[in-house]
Amino acid sequence: MVAKAGLDGHDRGAKVVARTLRDAGCEVIYTGLHQSPEEIVTTAIQEDADAIGLSILSGAHLTLFRRIMELLGDRKILVFGGGVIPDDDIKELSALGVAKIFTSGASTNEIADWVKEAVGHR
Repeated sequence: MVAKAGLDGHDRGAKVVARTLRDAGCEVIYTGLHQSPEEIVTTAIQEDADAIGLSILSGAHLTLFRRIMELLGDRKILVFGGGVIPDDDIKELSALGVAKIFTSGASTNEIADWVKEAVGHR
């Protein structure tokens, strides 16, 4: 599942990643813009998602990822993301349980390969 959390209205990257994953053979649900963490997690559970990919460019990544991780609790749904996220924040997100953060410059092939490998082990 690919999601855009919060008030961030920049969805080009999320759509590119969703199409890339689809073209790589993944079943993908794109939730659209302005989803709350609660809506994202509810959709992931209802759709039996293996992974949630968050695209966040608003600067609210720590708050949004933290809330999504809290809502997921001990559910075995992989969480990854991308956006403009400082290295120090990536370390904090990792400590929260976020599996991977792709920063600007990551190729779509890199993202698709990582997702297929990570979800393949689930």
